[in-house]
Amino acid sequence: MSSPTPVAPPAAPATALDPRGLATGLGAYLLWGVLPLYFELLKPSGAVEVVAHRVLWSLVFCAAVLSLTRTWRALGTVLRSGRTMGLVATAAVLLAVNWLTFVFAALSGHVVDAALGYFINPLVTVGLAVLVLRERLRPLQWVALAFGGVAVLVITLGFGRLPWVALTLAGSFGVYGLLKNRVGRSVTAAPALAAETLVLAPASLVYLLWLQQTGDATFGVNGGWHALAVAGTGVATALPLLLFGEAARRLPLSVVGMLQYVAPVLQFAIGVLVLHETMAPARWWGFALVWVALVLLTVDGLRTQRAQRLQRAAVSPGVVGP
Repeated sequence: MSSPTPVAPPAAPATALDPRGLATGLGAYLLWGVLPLYFELLKPSGAVEVVAHRVLWSLVFCAAVLSLTRTWRALGTVLRSGRTMGLVATAAVLLAVNWLTFVFAALSGHVVDAALGYFINPLVTVGLAVLVLRERLRPLQWVALAFGGVAVLVITLGFGRLPWVALTLAGSFGVYGLLKNRVGRSVTAAPALAAETLVLAPASLVYLLWLQQTGDATFGVNGGWHALAVAGTGVATALPLLLFGEAARRLPLSVVGMLQYVAPVLQFAIGVLVLHETMAPARWWGFALVWVALVLLTVDGLRTQRAQRLQRAAVSPGVVGP
């Protein structure tokens, strides 16, 4: 999965949620949530092969979107900026790590671990705010981080090893979100993803050609439906990103932040109820502690947003916030 850290431009004052924004946001996270089932269709392809195809077909899809929306100029602006391309290239590497880990999890019976990673992701984002951006945390945020740390410790002691899938997904995606924030909000979803996949495309193409040369390629090995499913990874990757971009433009940041939990909840349900992955007591306790941490973060965020809205209303009594 590659759902971005919710970063929305300032929303226009409103008294009700935008139905289109809510529909596109929910659609994005529902699609991200069911991705493990989609990747099941791609077997016997391995994780590296799937990611290589995902890169190339995403680039094809982005090219189609840029043509339809006539926004090739936006991609050119990104490519001509040395600083932006440096950030994009770094983000692309993190995206590749995230995709590879997620596809590996989906194909090898670790979907629950993937869900844990995306539940932990908001905690990683808060931690990065302290370590990198030197932000000061509020007391409730510190408590949430402590719960997250204890959760990882409980799962590690219960299983005798670090939950590396979850930590890799959370860490790579957290830093990816930080870099995307540094790129700025002027680079929209399609040009940004096009630039990132363009960075990864040469290595992906070389790898797929090597697989073809050695006879290990699985593209279309199960017939046309398998080939179509592999090619569809481009749509499965780019479509939810475009839906998310529309939602982020129309919804308050707090609502987007709430919606982000839809994806890991679905992934968790798929892992436990559909794929029947084992849930040992240590796992249940670890997940419970993470969920407590997320409740604390949500309460703190809503309370802080309400205080800021009241403060703005006191300064400008005629303005009603969302």
